[in-house]
Amino acid sequence: MNRLPEWIREKRINLRELHEVKSMLRERSLHSVCESLACPNRTECFTRGTATFMILGDVCTRSCGFCNVTTGRPYAPPSPLEPRSVAETAKRMNLRHIVVTSVTRDDLADGGAQQFADTIREIRALLPHAAVEVLTPDFRGNREAIRIVADAKPDYFNHNVETVPRLYDYVRPGSRFERSVAFLAEVKRIDRAIVTKSGFMLGLGERRDEVIEVMQRLRDAECEILTIGQYLQPKREKLDVVEYVHPTVFEEYRLIGEEMGFASVFSGPFVRSSYMADLVATGQAESLSYTV
Repeated sequence: MNRLPEWIREKRINLRELHEVKSMLRERSLHSVCESLACPNRTECFTRGTATFMILGDVCTRSCGFCNVTTGRPYAPPSPLEPRSVAETAKRMNLRHIVVTSVTRDDLADGGAQQFADTIREIRALLPHAAVEVLTPDFRGNREAIRIVADAKPDYFNHNVETVPRLYDYVRPGSRFERSVAFLAEVKRIDRAIVTKSGFMLGLGERRDEVIEVMQRLRDAECEILTIGQYLQPKREKLDVVEYVHPTVFEEYRLIGEEMGFASVFSGPFVRSSYMADLVATGQAESLSYTV
């Protein structure tokens, strides 16, 4: 689908802000998911002085059809300097809500869980009043890996299901919907004080009944925050967009999610799992404009 609807339009890029944040990250050899995933909101977030840190390198061991991150065999083990570098950069940026995510590292025994935990603790040491949110891969369902991260006590623990179960082999090979739902339930079993979060994309060929079923399954796992966004093809080699979903449909799903009992539902064409994470966490997402 080459023709974009009126509600999907390219966002303006603030080159100065983009360069400043990129330079700050490069100084410490850090990566941002905003750049790696070619997020349409990246300069907007950079202008707000926010960024989602991507740890464990920039090479992923899985090959999801929607993702812009390079796939291959990671060339280096986790850097022992990375957790402190993330914390110091977050402090320099004066962040109040810090999001840490990663590539999938199936080559590591714990999937990178210890690096997440070390990063959380370093942030706590330097920014004790900041909220910490992690967005992790599924660790292949390894309960001990989940516990390692949960025991570091992030405020928000995010793991995305990405799409409906029927499309997993096409969209997310190497992952399993049931495993991801069980992952979120396990976080709650370990520590009920941690707020759990998940998200998925529309426009990949899913049906309405499948979307509602996914939402209900997430609530059954006691997931508290939900994000729903439009899939946008990051480059030609990736999956085609099947449908550009109208904003009114996103709004319908938001209302359904709230009726189901989600504490916060952020749903719109440009929504991404870490976009406006600070406002989503505090229930202020509904006041945002999703199409500008």
